[in-house]
Amino acid sequence: MEPQLGLHELLHVFSFLEARDLLCAAQVDKVWNEVSRTKELWRQLCLRRWSSCKASQMTLGTQTWKQYYLCRSELEFRMESGRPEKDFICKAIAGHKGGIDELAYISTNECRFDGREKSVVCTVSSDSTVRAWDVQEGTEIWSSPLQPAALVNLVTYPRLQLVVTVDKLGLIKVWKAENGREWASFSLPTYSSALQACDHPEGPFLLVASVEGILYALSMPQLQLLSRTSVFPSSPTSLLCSPDCQWVFASTQDSDLGPKVFHTRSLLCLVEDEPPVSTTLPIWLTSRACWAPDETARLMVMHRNNDSRQLAISTYELGAKQSQEGVDVVVQQIASFLLPDTMTPPHLMKGHGSQLILLVSGSELVLFTIQGLQLAAFQDHQKPVTSLWVVSVGPPACIVARPPEPAAPPHLASHFKDQSRVLTASFDLSLRVYVWNKENKFPVLKSCYHLLGGSHRWASGFTHVESDSMSIVGVEARSIGTSILRSYCFNMQHGSDDCVN
Repeated sequence: MEPQLGLHELLHVFSFLEARDLLCAAQVDKVWNEVSRTKELWRQLCLRRWSSCKASQMTLGTQTWKQYYLCRSELEFRMESGRPEKDFICKAIAGHKGGIDELAYISTNECRFDGREKSVVCTVSSDSTVRAWDVQEGTEIWSSPLQPAALVNLVTYPRLQLVVTVDKLGLIKVWKAENGREWASFSLPTYSSALQACDHPEGPFLLVASVEGILYALSMPQLQLLSRTSVFPSSPTSLLCSPDCQWVFASTQDSDLGPKVFHTRSLLCLVEDEPPVSTTLPIWLTSRACWAPDETARLMVMHRNNDSRQLAISTYELGAKQSQEGVDVVVQQIASFLLPDTMTPPHLMKGHGSQLILLVSGSELVLFTIQGLQLAAFQDHQKPVTSLWVVSVGPPACIVARPPEPAAPPHLASHFKDQSRVLTASFDLSLRVYVWNKENKFPVLKSCYHLLGGSHRWASGFTHVESDSMSIVGVEARSIGTSILRSYCFNMQHGSDDCVN
């Protein structure tokens, strides 16, 4: 009789197997089945495949690591396949009596499969209301009372379950996401040109820019004024907060004034008679910018080159250095390239990872490295793209970091990361879904499928798109000047083996 492996030896051998092999091993006999279900085996598989996977993202006592792995694999399979009715259910959600100007998820972007998963979005409209919607059910959860003026922008704080809106007169309000009750308000002297929600480790705050070029920092949720800084006098200002909420990029489009970068702490704790810590980048005629989501302070800026003839994209690394006078901002340019002359000036720009830039030019989606290598170009839409959304499943970068999980053994090192997607919306009344293939040196973007809207007889196209880990929501503009939401919720059978690679 051949010698039998002991439980510890069998567990060691199984630690080298992939999920599909473990499922097969479980069919051999009772002992193999028991060992293949060991918690640590499936925990390591989860950590190997999804870097953001944490025990806190599971409801302990109702879900094992194996169940989590199978459920999340199934979800990713269905999101990549996109078969109508089989993989997702589409719903039209109406309620606003005007056009929807902005939407944002208030539910957290966690992957959970305990039967309590729920996607909730909030919207603001020209009908002067803010509303919350249950995406899976396709129903309205609450609506605010009619406001004094049309609401034009909103941001959300999913961890705090708070929604912030601003109307066309500059009135800012905080709402409780659970019931729509007003919490606090703050009135700007003029119209707001930008809102940025920052869930900073030292406390959440709100950044607001006005059309007069003033930057306001407000506490959350009380909306108390922390600082007021003149950035670009009499010029509408745009804002971008870095992934770790330590830096704020401020710019005014197509201006001879160079964009500025502020050190966040100095905006929150102003010293009397001292301006906040900032620096001006040595570029001008800025048109677009984005942060690299996998880096704490890597900024990509689109601008005109020195002779103002061509568009260029320059990438900078930012840092703070303590000096005798205080804090100095250190800026290092690490890459720059010119966009092709034949390319229509891009109107949308997003970063992915630490090395990649996504640009939308008309109806085309183009992928570049920060050194200027064009990796892909997609012409999937028949009309201009109106919205670009880059999805990455994991906790927001601004949240206080938890202690790191123990590292996986060397033999479990893998190229797999959290599944991320790219979504585009277009006036052709369709959304396009792309996913990343990360087996190569640079991630390769794969075009997967269209999500179709309603009838062209009634609708004029999609104007916005956003997504969380379980659903996709687009704003569908109607020909009569109103808007509806169209949701696409992915079906789950809670851990089908057929979806495991």
